[in-house]
Amino acid sequence: MPPPTPLPVPLGQTVATPAALDVLTRPDMVAALRRHAAGDWGDVDDDDRAANDDAMRTGGRLLSVYRAANGTTFWVVTEADRSVTTVLLPEDY
Repeated sequence: MPPPTPLPVPLGQTVATPAALDVLTRPDMVAALRRHAAGDWGDVDDDDRAANDDAMRTGGRLLSVYRAANGTTFWVVTEADRSVTTVLLPEDY
């Protein structure tokens, strides 16, 4: 039996930090936001993956980790209330 399809993540308002805008391309950010919204958490560790899966059921902050075409690692974070999703670099946190 295939795994269940993840519930879509409401992103709310999408924003990016100035540092992320300086080094990431729009296509990288759009692709990451689509993956995040679909429940594909990217390169998170097992603990963060489990926390995200739990947050999908119970509410809570969501964190995804992706790598841009230029090799830059960046994060996508959706707030617990799903009002805002931010694209940022790890050092922005």
